[in-house]
Amino acid sequence: MGISGFEPSFLVGFEAIQQAHGSQLAMLAGRRLTRFAVVRFIEDGDWFADCPVVLDFDGIQVEVCHWKLDELSIGWNTIGTAADIAGWEWFELTPQWTQHDERLEPFVGQELREVALLEWRPPGHDLAAGTVAVEFAFAGDCLRIANGLDENRIEVGEAQPNYVRHQLSS
Repeated sequence: MGISGFEPSFLVGFEAIQQAHGSQLAMLAGRRLTRFAVVRFIEDGDWFADCPVVLDFDGIQVEVCHWKLDELSIGWNTIGTAADIAGWEWFELTPQWTQHDERLEPFVGQELREVALLEWRPPGHDLAAGTVAVEFAFAGDCLRIANGLDENRIEVGEAQPNYVRHQLSS
């Protein structure tokens, strides 16, 4: 993707993700969201949902990226959002890091209460069954970065009832 420092390590399933990142995610509780970064195209401002969503909690940067139907990569303090995204000369649009997103902006400055992994478990057959979202709970609302079936999806508010919530504790 041409993103400085981005070396994803994709995992599948709640157990693998919880084992690899659960304790680090839980330790974010009590920190404030100080900034975030997403990739948008310069020409039209559209969000490029294939790129990681980067959240900075008082100097600890967590980088969340969904891929394919069920893969999730969580990185820590590796992505350089100040660097240009390289290698896109062939494409008609230019991706760029930005700190503008109407869904994320209200959370900046808020203290994180807890983090949970949400596992999508619908009652019937569903292609997305077993996908895992990362939920960040603040005092007034929740923010989730979920699998949008081969890209990230940002959700705000109460989670859909088909999610099984696994609260993380340090």
